[in-house]
Amino acid sequence: MLRLSLLLIAALSAAPVAAETLSGRARVIDGDTIEIAGERIRLHGIDAPELSQTCRRSGGQVWRCGQWAKTELQRRVERVRIRCEGRDRDRYGRLVAVCYRRNADLNAELVRNGIAFAYQRYSLDYVDAEKLAAIERRGVWDGEITRPAEVRAPASPPRAQNVPANCPIKGNISNNGRIYHLPEDEHYSRTRIDTSSGERWFCSEAEARAAGWRHARR
Repeated sequence: MLRLSLLLIAALSAAPVAAETLSGRARVIDGDTIEIAGERIRLHGIDAPELSQTCRRSGGQVWRCGQWAKTELQRRVERVRIRCEGRDRDRYGRLVAVCYRRNADLNAELVRNGIAFAYQRYSLDYVDAEKLAAIERRGVWDGEITRPAEVRAPASPPRAQNVPANCPIKGNISNNGRIYHLPEDEHYSRTRIDTSSGERWFCSEAEARAAGWRHARR
């Protein structure tokens, strides 16, 4: 009996991330990231426009598609419980998950309506949904578009700085306090870390928050 109990405990402690399920009211961070009960969740298989990103409509008007994507996600999750089923954890410690709104795949809905792209670098799950959105010229597909991954790529290589292995999050100290920057954030490439002044590198968002840093707004 003791042996059986130990085996059961070991099996439970080794449960894969895929077994993680979170449910509750969601706070929207951006067009493809939410937070439930303090847990940051990156929506699996999709990539929404960056918050600062602009797009151009077929008529030539420039519009803030990044803010629009966030607003569209907020509109879909407000006042309802969201259920997220974990697939993995990314290098920032965020749970990567497929989330459901009233039992419908929320990730697929965002891609199908042109609010986000299929993130083919990591998954092919939503490629067909993206093709349909493009054919019907929904959302960002009604005009000129640039994929978020291209927007995140710096126009010119930043000055080299040694990044500790698997710890790419920058903990910066400024007039705004202790702020941490993720590689996908707008000001990441221009932020320099000076460890002699108390600045530091973090391996996960949880580590940064525990040390008293907060996430940059942009």
